[in-house]
Amino acid sequence: MLTVSDLNVFHGNLQVVWNLSFHVDKGELVTMIGPNGAGKTTTVETIVGLNRKATGSVLFDGKSILGSHPYDLFRKGLALVPEKREIFPTMPVIENLLLGGTAMTDPDRRLDRIFRLFPVLQERQQQKAGTLSGGEQQMLAIGRALMSEPRLLILDEPSTGLSPILTGQVFRSLEQLGREGMTILLLEQNVRNALAMCNRGYVLENGRIVQEGPSKELLHDPRIQKAYLGF
Repeated sequence: MLTVSDLNVFHGNLQVVWNLSFHVDKGELVTMIGPNGAGKTTTVETIVGLNRKATGSVLFDGKSILGSHPYDLFRKGLALVPEKREIFPTMPVIENLLLGGTAMTDPDRRLDRIFRLFPVLQERQQQKAGTLSGGEQQMLAIGRALMSEPRLLILDEPSTGLSPILTGQVFRSLEQLGREGMTILLLEQNVRNALAMCNRGYVLENGRIVQEGPSKELLHDPRIQKAYLGF
C-alpha cells in the first residue's frame, strides 16, 4: 500500500533524513521506532504532504504522492494522527469528530463505530475537547482520523504524555483496529508495546534506518534490548 524509496528530506539547507526505504502492505501493522530527533515525525510529515522539500519516491497504491497536498492525500485515504493531537480545544468532542469526516457521507455510521471503540467519547460528546484528559484527547484525535475511514492510518507517538494505564487503552484500541483489517503505520518511543503489537518494525536513528525485521525478532534482539528496553 505504501512504498518509500530513497527518501531524502531537508529542513532548509540541512538534510535530516537520508536514503530512507520502507514499505507497509495492506492489512499490516508496521512500527517505526527510534529516539527523539531520529527523523520519524519528519518522515511522516513528508509522506502526508506537510513537508515538501524532499527527493526520492513515495508511492501510495502504486501512484506517486511525493509533493502532493495534504487535502488530496486525505481524499485518497491517508490519515495522520499527529504527535501533539492538534484537537480544537474550545469545540465539543462531537464537533471535533465531525470535522474529521467533512468530506465524507454517512457520518452517523462512522460515529457509531468510533463510539464503540471509544465509549468515553460518546459519554462526553458535548464536552469541550480541551477539558478531556490526555488519554481521552488522544482517543479523540484517533477517532477524528477514523471519521474519514482511511485506508492507511499513520500515528505519530500516540502514547506521548500518557500514563501506563491510558497507554494500554490506546494500544488495545489500535490492536482492535488491526484485527478489523486497518492498515497502520505506528511511530513510537514505547518500543516494547509497539513491537508487541505490530507485525514488522524499522529502527530509525539519525535520519537513517539502521535495522528492520519481524517485530518478534526485534523485540528479542540484544541491541534493541540494550538501547531501548534497558536490558
